[in-house]
Amino acid sequence: MDYKEFLRAELIPAFGCTEPIALAYAAAKAKEVLGEEPDGIVANLSGNMIKNANSVKVPGTEGRKGIEISLVAGAFLGDADKKLEVLANIDKSRLEECDKLIEKGICKVNHVPGIESLYIDVNLTKGDQSSRVVIEHDHTNIILIEKNKEVIFEKDSSKVEESEVELSFDKIYDFAKEVDYSDIKEIFDLQMEYNYAIAKEGIKNDWGANIGSIILENAKDNEREEIAAYASAGSDARMSGCEMPVVINSGSGNQGITVAVPIIVYAKNHKIEGDILYRSLIFANLIGLYIKQGIGKLSAYCGVVAAASASMCGIAMLQGEDRQIIKETLSNALATNSGMICDGAKPSCAMKIASSIRSAFLALDQAKSGNSFKAGDGIVKDDIDKTVKTVGNIARFGMQKTDEVILEEMLNN
Repeated sequence: MDYKEFLRAELIPAFGCTEPIALAYAAAKAKEVLGEEPDGIVANLSGNMIKNANSVKVPGTEGRKGIEISLVAGAFLGDADKKLEVLANIDKSRLEECDKLIEKGICKVNHVPGIESLYIDVNLTKGDQSSRVVIEHDHTNIILIEKNKEVIFEKDSSKVEESEVELSFDKIYDFAKEVDYSDIKEIFDLQMEYNYAIAKEGIKNDWGANIGSIILENAKDNEREEIAAYASAGSDARMSGCEMPVVINSGSGNQGITVAVPIIVYAKNHKIEGDILYRSLIFANLIGLYIKQGIGKLSAYCGVVAAASASMCGIAMLQGEDRQIIKETLSNALATNSGMICDGAKPSCAMKIASSIRSAFLALDQAKSGNSFKAGDGIVKDDIDKTVKTVGNIARFGMQKTDEVILEEMLNN
């Protein structure tokens, strides 16, 4: 897979937070296989799936939130052909019916321990008929489909496409600077349209904890605070069930917003458009994907830290900074906010976005002033690719126990 194919596969529109939407997609696909509406739903999920779908509002469901409504809405109202837009334009007149089904106990949710990251196993029954859909590694990556316990589709779950992409800072930088992007331009047009639109919606109306609006009210003509406000506002809306699509990054709408919106707002403020804007978006999105490749789609490591760090690389490119300054910016940013925990998708994600963007701006100032962190300063290495790898190792391996404790505490509320 080359970089263009990688961007096409990863930067796709999604309607609502991707974890509950992935549950709805799995349930909708299982219903399609079953051929009729079920009388029983059993979902066996990894801890990270439970964590990320537990507290977030599900779009199209008029403010309902959580795992059970995601599954029931998917099975009864969803369109599997739409994948991550599975709940777009659903029949809301049937939502009360979904509530009653949940109250009667149609759903059973089980935690499958010892499974990393993203794992969804949805089983539907209707009388003596059954269907099963298993998704692993990626939000739409179906690895198994069964009908009445007979396998009708299966693929090797060990083959993860992202591992086929060889990423490094210099390769990404050179690609962004030199590529003819005419055949992928529409991806970034859509990202600018969708992600900026939901940011404006988050500022304009009452969503979640209104972190973006609070920041903007106190920004006092501070451009950096305005940028943090708009990115946070996009998350305010998305985490509260806003029915607007977002172009995602690394399987996450919040990360897609955090990578793109700061670049978009900065470019608008400085009347930057055309070639340099597209190249900055290409660069930042790939850097975000690069960092997350080592971390994994879901973990205890808050993904917006990676996304904000990547976004600042894009802003540095817009400013005309050279390769070395951008490398140092990324290193400084990752050295500072890495370790912020992910406690699932919910309104506080917006404040984490603001924190990460503010820290990333300071990382850029630090690099431009010649005061960057040196190798040996904590997790900082003598090469940016080594630093990125270190962050991945900490997140994927070092924070495994953290992930378990976070989930346990969340479920003990």
